[in-house]
Amino acid sequence: MTEANKVATVTLAFWIMKICATTVGETGGDLLSMTLKIGYAASSVVLLTFFIATLALQLRAKRFHPFLYWAVILATSTAWTTISDFMDRSLGLGYATGATIIAVTLAAVLSTWRLTMGSIAVDHIRDPKVETFYWIAILVSNTLGTALGDFLADSSGLGYGLSNLLIAAGIGLTILAYFFTRVSRTVLFWIAFVLTRPFGATMGDLLTKTPDKGGLGFGTIGSTAVLLAVLIALIAYTRWRAGRGTTAPA
Repeated sequence: MTEANKVATVTLAFWIMKICATTVGETGGDLLSMTLKIGYAASSVVLLTFFIATLALQLRAKRFHPFLYWAVILATSTAWTTISDFMDRSLGLGYATGATIIAVTLAAVLSTWRLTMGSIAVDHIRDPKVETFYWIAILVSNTLGTALGDFLADSSGLGYGLSNLLIAAGIGLTILAYFFTRVSRTVLFWIAFVLTRPFGATMGDLLTKTPDKGGLGFGTIGSTAVLLAVLIALIAYTRWRAGRGTTAPA
């Protein structure tokens, strides 16, 4: 990755960290809103403030900073977990309606990005306008993934385990399309980005929910702490490898 590029290069390490970050987003959001009993609205305000602060630093940065980049990804995952829950439980929209609204919003964002900038490619982002579209699309994608994951796990009757298998199958089909078809790599990136969010969301639910609700019962505190430690270790490792000149950037 060149210094001019301000976002992470898309590699296998990227997707592993993306899943970790989105799973932490699910468990961390639930930790604040439910375990600590802060509530969905208050948690959303706190986490949205954190997102705005980290995003402002990211946009002002002149080059790629791995920890800052993944802090923004984590912030989008965590903040919009509580916002998706707020739409469903506090506003009473339901996950299906919320997911539909967000999907239309994502399509509008990507269409506007393409019409304005001529491309929605993510392999080399340095223009401030392009980076702004990038983060808006990521924000909406993570919100869509949260609503979709919660719909599959809670409203569809599939449960956490089957929901994860269904989403994993979708990710698997995307991987096959990457290697064996000529489908646009950019399109496949955004499909994978959306799908890895509900994968992380349902994985987070699987880890934290009690066995009587179909989960493993590890709780939000322990799950969040372990996953966050894994994410930090992976960021540090990929940064170290990149510093040695090995092609495994974050």
